[in-house]
Amino acid sequence: MTNPKRILILFSDTGGGHRSAAEAIDEALGLSFPGRYDVSLVDVFQEYAPRPMAKLAAAYPEMTRHPMAWGLGYRISNGHRRARALTAAAWPYVRTAVRRLVRERPADVIVSVHPLFIASVIKALGENRAPFLTVVTDLMTTHALWYHRRVDLCLVPTEAAAQRALACGLRPDQVRVVGLPVARRFCQPRRDPAPLRQALGWPIDRPMVLVVGGGEGMGPVFETAQAIAARGTSQGAVFGLAVVAGRNRRLRRRLESAGWPVPNFVYGFEDRMPEMMQAATLLVTKAGPLTVSEALNAGLPMVLYTRVPGQEDGNVQYVVEEGVGVWAPGPERAADAVLGWLTRPDDLARAAAACRRVASPEAALDVAAVIDSLASVGTLHRDENARRRSAGVAHEDRATQGQSEIGDDVAEHVPYA
Repeated sequence: MTNPKRILILFSDTGGGHRSAAEAIDEALGLSFPGRYDVSLVDVFQEYAPRPMAKLAAAYPEMTRHPMAWGLGYRISNGHRRARALTAAAWPYVRTAVRRLVRERPADVIVSVHPLFIASVIKALGENRAPFLTVVTDLMTTHALWYHRRVDLCLVPTEAAAQRALACGLRPDQVRVVGLPVARRFCQPRRDPAPLRQALGWPIDRPMVLVVGGGEGMGPVFETAQAIAARGTSQGAVFGLAVVAGRNRRLRRRLESAGWPVPNFVYGFEDRMPEMMQAATLLVTKAGPLTVSEALNAGLPMVLYTRVPGQEDGNVQYVVEEGVGVWAPGPERAADAVLGWLTRPDDLARAAAACRRVASPEAALDVAAVIDSLASVGTLHRDENARRRSAGVAHEDRATQGQSEIGDDVAEHVPYA
């Protein structure tokens, strides 16, 4: 019996559901091809990055609590010349760590679900290397760092992300739309919510509003939940409220000690999120791509009350344009949106149907199938001069078109090395 081929999946716990996407791909490989692959998930920042980059994941929640500064940094860095300058400036600092990663983690296929590793890892691998696959985890407003001309395939979650990839210089044959990979337990057919609510201890005689702030309990979760409860009481609405604080212990204690005028259930980090989403009537959440995708799979309409500027702006746009939710920033506007929807059940039903229409429950399995096809190729050798010539010609046509359709900034988004 031949040894299983090695798949290396690179991620980091810096928001955007990167770890969850990596775990979903690992799970899908096991389901689709049991015993065929030896999969390694590597948190690059934690296991290999030099200081202070090694602390980036721990610092991410605090960094995003300053949205204006974060959004400014995202916009400043988001362009071809700027992306290339960033990766070139970082290379002397990270090359020892990245070369050690490549040396210690040989693989038959390499998958990156994080944009910051792509350029440096490809550079360290050299020309004769295993196939390299990128899985983009932002829905629409994707950073230029996601798109590197030497990737073998770039898998994106939406058509808008695919157009962004082409505008950034990738060839059409390098880009495929598959959806965002999430764990299989979030991809089950819609079930009767009554038994799920009984198992959770929720009331079955009223709508249930589920409020979450991601795994870290980010954003004004407490204020939003309080505003929803108060607004419901003042308008005589009958509903229950479930609030998930995630790993934010301080938030959980604050929620548990507060008074609630409606039936209320408070949770920390939860393994029952698939059941909660299927049991709930409406989701109130920040605009994280993973949570949005999980809600789509569950057929659960959503109210988005906050977002991280830059990469999550497009998530808001996607939710609104597809008719699966509304953008209602701040506690008071979110409360108004919740009460408005609960009083219009027909609109809520249409949004639930739209969720099921645009969901991609097979995304992780599709990514696994692509990895399997790349694994059969083996080590690749490239004529870089020929690739640059063909990519340059193709991009010249696309860049001209892109400037008129997308904006002047696209002129910068040519392939970077």
